[in-house]
Amino acid sequence: MVTQSDLQNAYSRIRPFIHRTPLIYSNSFSDMTGSEVFIKAENLQKTGSFKVRGVFNKMLDLDHKKVITASMGNHAQAVAFAAKKLGFHAKIVMPVTVPIVKEEATKAYGAKVVLHGENLQEALDFAMAQKDYAFIHPYDDDQVILGQATLGFEIMEDLKDIDVILVPVGGGGLMAGTALSAKAFNATGKLIGVQTTSATSALRSFQKNKIIPDRPRPTLADGIAVGKVGEKPFLTISELVDDIIAVDDETIALAVLLFMERKKLVVEGAGATPLAALLLNKGRFKGKRVVLVASGGNIDLTLVDRIIRKGLVAGGRISTFEVLVDDVPGSLHVLAGIIANHRANILDISHNRLREDMPIGKIPVAFTLETRSKDSLSHILSNIVSAGFSLKTDSPDKTKGPDETQ
Repeated sequence: MVTQSDLQNAYSRIRPFIHRTPLIYSNSFSDMTGSEVFIKAENLQKTGSFKVRGVFNKMLDLDHKKVITASMGNHAQAVAFAAKKLGFHAKIVMPVTVPIVKEEATKAYGAKVVLHGENLQEALDFAMAQKDYAFIHPYDDDQVILGQATLGFEIMEDLKDIDVILVPVGGGGLMAGTALSAKAFNATGKLIGVQTTSATSALRSFQKNKIIPDRPRPTLADGIAVGKVGEKPFLTISELVDDIIAVDDETIALAVLLFMERKKLVVEGAGATPLAALLLNKGRFKGKRVVLVASGGNIDLTLVDRIIRKGLVAGGRISTFEVLVDDVPGSLHVLAGIIANHRANILDISHNRLREDMPIGKIPVAFTLETRSKDSLSHILSNIVSAGFSLKTDSPDKTKGPDETQ
């Protein structure tokens, strides 16, 4: 087991190369969820994620000056950055599906990037086969895990009496490191990992008490889209972690949006999963002192507009629905009046007179609205039905809670 002395030694080694990231209290998230919410803003870390902690702790012990790794992006940037600082030569293997922004950022640090494989596991297998390089595993390595544990070390030094720490989980290095830190400080709070429903190896392995691979599906949380939890992290996770839960992309998008809107923080999908978990489990964490580990901020800028829109839809602030109206003058006027009475904004409206499945004298009218909240949308739809119209709505209702716009 790791001691406070071990953590202090690791922290002292890597401290010249990293930021001590802030632990930020969020009044907005606290009011929204009924918890006392703190954010460990590791999105403000060098290279934009926690990964530099483990990488420096590993590379500072290496004699071999040629290193190789495989990564979806954050670990890649960390290795490239550390190699540049320490005078190493770095080769980074990335899946062909990696976001362009992360590929280009890695190249910008001076590393050679090789695209290979459709997923992280295929990239890892290829990188580990390169025998003339020292391989740096993104999570399945004791020194890397100890480096990640310095994040938990900072949390434990900065805040006492923590009830819950919510940590993103992919390969499990950060979760294992945070758990080791909490154990070293004899913390009594719960340690809960958060996965995306699109990649659940850690969750399923935790439930079955054995490692179970899982082929990841496309997700906003690409940073934790790992097909197999690491063996070394899993030993710690299975012993020290209290639970692992999964969240869907709709709620992750909402969490990314809320970080931007409420805290002015850019947090990538993986880093937003703890907030997503809190939003989906308000009752479970009500009244608790909760730390959300915002593990990274390397969001793909080409996806930001889609993530924001998805988040607005998930929060009930943009919705699309279809109303069947009589093909007579004044029908649209009545509908527009109902919408205006609730101070909603019509973003788009369209109708199709030629649709074959419509009866004569009826027209389907599709509305896209900007509304104040889910409650406001519900009232609008209820009033439309009360006015004698029939409607079809495509708006998801994944989360519950107060007006997210205030």
